[in-house]
Amino acid sequence: MTKIYALANQKGGVGKTTTAINLGAYLAQADQKVLIVDVDPQANATSSLGLNKHQIGTSIYDALIQGTPLSRAILRSPDLGLFLVPSSPMLAGAEVELVSMLAREYRLRDALDPIYGRFDFVLIDCPPSLGLLTINALTAARSGVIIPVQCEYLALEGLTQLYQTIDLVRERLNPDLTIRGLLMTMFDGRTNLAQQVEDEVRRHFGDQTFRAVIPRSVRLSEAPSHGQPISTYAPRSSGAVAYEALAHELMAIDAC
Repeated sequence: MTKIYALANQKGGVGKTTTAINLGAYLAQADQKVLIVDVDPQANATSSLGLNKHQIGTSIYDALIQGTPLSRAILRSPDLGLFLVPSSPMLAGAEVELVSMLAREYRLRDALDPIYGRFDFVLIDCPPSLGLLTINALTAARSGVIIPVQCEYLALEGLTQLYQTIDLVRERLNPDLTIRGLLMTMFDGRTNLAQQVEDEVRRHFGDQTFRAVIPRSVRLSEAPSHGQPISTYAPRSSGAVAYEALAHELMAIDAC
């Protein structure tokens, strides 16, 4: 059965795209068939896999707004074993265009339905907002939400709003929506603050927090500029070890 996860947090720069790309790469290394769906108008997941967002043909925009079959937008990276539905700059206007559409919150779910079962994992990379694109992702996320949380001051800022949004989506649009886990990112072991933030998150959310912790890493920051996930750019780095551990943790959770 296909596992569909949304990676969401309305705060920017917390590691949503980094997690989507690198978690997906390690799931693919573990012989899972993985599709990454980029619903962020900034198209960072698309660029991180070495594609020029300005030269994309069919994209997620066409599927959401024009009703184009999603299968026409799927690209494959033979080197990584990953599949991608790219974003494009045209998606920036989608929030406005979706407003007048019928069943606007279900556009992504409906687009994904025909390919359900073709993949083991679908990872939806959300924009840093709680607008209609993120609502679409949460409605489509049959298996839950993964929430990257930066290990810095004010990390918990906004989580209450995100949880309220998740509750509303569960109540009105997707009754099966769950929080699969909070993922601590950009952890700097040299600072007391990072440890305090991690401890606070684990105290509040307990078993909802992944054991894997993603470190602050120069290699993780460099990899997207080379169009590669960390698994190929620096497979022995601390960031690579952490994302590989996350992939195995998620597969173990899903196997239960």
